[in-house]
Amino acid sequence: MTNYEIAISNCNSIDQAHIQITKGILNIKYGPNGLGKSTVAKAISAHVNDDGTLADLLPFKLRKVKTDKVPLVAGTGDLQSALIFDEGYVNQFAFQQDEVVKNSFEIFIKTPEYDAAMDQIAVSFEGIRKAFSSSEEIEQTTKDLKDLRDAFGKANKDGSISRTSKVIKAFGDGNKIDNVPDQLLPFETFIKGDNPSKWVGWQIKGNEFLKDGDVCPYCASVLPEQDQKDTALAVSKQYNASAVDHLNTLKAVIERLGKYFSSSCKENLDKVVNAKLELTPAEKSFLGSLRTAISALIEQLDGLRTISFFALRDVDQIDARLQGLKINLGMIDKLDSPETRKVIDPINAQLEELLKKVTPLKAQVGQHKTRIRKTIQENQKSINGFLKSAGYRYAVSIVAEPDSYKMKLIHDDLDEHIEMASKHLSYGERNAFALVLFMHEVNSKKPDLVVLDDPISSFDKNKKFAILHELFRGKGSLQHTTTLMLTHDIEPAIDVVKSTAGLFASAKPEASFLSTKEGVISEVAITKDDIQTFAQICSEIVASDADTLIKAVYLRRHYEILDNMGMAYNLLASLLHKRAQPTVKSVAETRTMTVEEKAAAENEIKAKIPAFDYDALVGEMQNEASLIAKYQSTEVGYEKIQLFRLINGQHDDDVIKKFINEAYHIENEHIMQLDPRRFDSVPEYVVKECNRLLPA
Repeated sequence: MTNYEIAISNCNSIDQAHIQITKGILNIKYGPNGLGKSTVAKAISAHVNDDGTLADLLPFKLRKVKTDKVPLVAGTGDLQSALIFDEGYVNQFAFQQDEVVKNSFEIFIKTPEYDAAMDQIAVSFEGIRKAFSSSEEIEQTTKDLKDLRDAFGKANKDGSISRTSKVIKAFGDGNKIDNVPDQLLPFETFIKGDNPSKWVGWQIKGNEFLKDGDVCPYCASVLPEQDQKDTALAVSKQYNASAVDHLNTLKAVIERLGKYFSSSCKENLDKVVNAKLELTPAEKSFLGSLRTAISALIEQLDGLRTISFFALRDVDQIDARLQGLKINLGMIDKLDSPETRKVIDPINAQLEELLKKVTPLKAQVGQHKTRIRKTIQENQKSINGFLKSAGYRYAVSIVAEPDSYKMKLIHDDLDEHIEMASKHLSYGERNAFALVLFMHEVNSKKPDLVVLDDPISSFDKNKKFAILHELFRGKGSLQHTTTLMLTHDIEPAIDVVKSTAGLFASAKPEASFLSTKEGVISEVAITKDDIQTFAQICSEIVASDADTLIKAVYLRRHYEILDNMGMAYNLLASLLHKRAQPTVKSVAETRTMTVEEKAAAENEIKAKIPAFDYDALVGEMQNEASLIAKYQSTEVGYEKIQLFRLINGQHDDDVIKKFINEAYHIENEHIMQLDPRRFDSVPEYVVKECNRLLPA
């Protein structure tokens, strides 16, 4: 296997880090909080993606001094792309209003096989597309038809044209641009000018000043006659600037479209456009039927222009659907003209050619539908199986949209799809969804490296295992992807390396322990045999060549684990409390241990620690300098805090005090853990606090 020997330097709190990643497997890196795991994740991802963000990790201590040191990552070899799952990914994870995750189509359906099949099907429609692209007029004609259709607005319930539509505003009261009322003939030059709507607007704005006197507000000349005022005011009664604008725009569109109307339609339309008076009910009815004809032609043109797999996806009789796409101008007779046929006939001819080849097309569409259905079933089964096993009462359903597919969210108590999933999912649920959907995004994008930054520490034990199982088991998982998982939780390592290692064999997991000293991160491999019960660890330390006092600490804890609070336990507890005369504590009393009890307890302990001598060890315990020397001689943080408690035992910070006390007793120990002599999980800052408080 390929090993990447990665070196990181000058990144946040990390001066140097040396980490090995094995290609194509799950690499678990376990270490305490505060070590710099997130920095490791960001640094490696930034370097591999070459996205310019590595410079952002420059340590604060280097930002205000002159230095040539910069954040660096080396040893990534042939890794060219990385996807990282971290808190930032969860926070930016877009739960859409009608979709569990943004771009679910691209993530779950749009595979390379999907694209290849779509390309193959698209070849069948190439002739129709060329018929559109080779027609110089088709795009402008379609646009003009849509402009005219939009001018009709939405039809009333009875199919008639709304009075608020542009076309009724323009022509409803007659064409008063070409037919200027007698009273307004003095203004004919302006009304029929190049920009009548602008003139009408300007003229109307000045009307309010006519009442102020007999002087024209436009030219300041005297208006002695009331008739002249009435003439000026008549413009606002006869004209509306927006209506004039609509009229001119529609006249231009109708003129461009004239050749596409049948002769009878054009004749009737000319009557409407040039009407002197208000439109009659018959003329309005004609406009309604014209709108229907235009809408029908546009719909068919758009259907043919965008013809694709989606248009035929839900049709059992594809040949009948294709036949229905043919444009029959006999049924749209208002638009049946020689010029229209010049545009439509080539398109219909290509559709006829396609119908001759419909059998292989039907086979292609059918095969593609089957592949998509299988993909949907597999993805739904995978995600819903995870949700169920993890105890979530949600499921997902991938449904067809007009030109896509979307993943919808369903709750056990609701048959309908849930909109705005983010409003209903807790943070933990969003995190779990984001993590599992991240896996599918990885399968879609296929990066060289996947980085998981503490992905499951916030979940309970059952959900942790369910997520691990989903991510690294079975088809579609990450089991053959080069994956770096950074975690402060030992449970993933226990699960994949020891407890259920057989289930994760295909992922070929490797685990290691990260520790830091003075800004330098190093790692130690974790094997199956390294994961032991604490009873095993205590027994091994007691049987080792460790310092006798350290052995006594572990043996006392061993008795605690076994719930054996007999004389041997009481003798060890008395030793660690520096009692010259050992005592026996019980629920009922606290008393001095008898000579016989002490001798029997000492003999029991000597069977495990031959050098044990209570009186000699009490002397050491009462000799502060001796304890400090032992503290200084050990490099194991776990033993340092045991000895610190024996020397001092107090700390002004309740959090650190609790950490020391819980390491001394067994309140929160895992059943399984790593040997603290080899895998020093005590955070460096705790050891430094102990160093600070040691007597000088």
